[in-house]
Amino acid sequence: MTTKSEARKFLERLNKGPITFGQLVESHRLCDEISQAELARKMEISRAHLCDIEKGRRLVSAERAAKFAKVLGYPVSSFVTAALEDQLRKAGLKMRVTIDAA
Repeated sequence: MTTKSEARKFLERLNKGPITFGQLVESHRLCDEISQAELARKMEISRAHLCDIEKGRRLVSAERAAKFAKVLGYPVSSFVTAALEDQLRKAGLKMRVTIDAA
């Protein structure tokens, strides 16, 4: 059985670096065959705003990351982890986030 950390390491090797929140959202959206316009409607944001998130031009809060996960139907922890790690990278901090459900 593949663990989350093994899957994450595999994806990071393919990506040649850490997976960003935007890449995570875009990959799930494309795999689920959801258009940017449709996801933007569900998230109650503009398509341009969603595009900025997917391209890494905008960061999201942990709260918004959780909403993306719920709307797309994926685990909240992986989306929140990616969003928080984006914020840490932007701050120049070389840290990883581990989240455990309370």
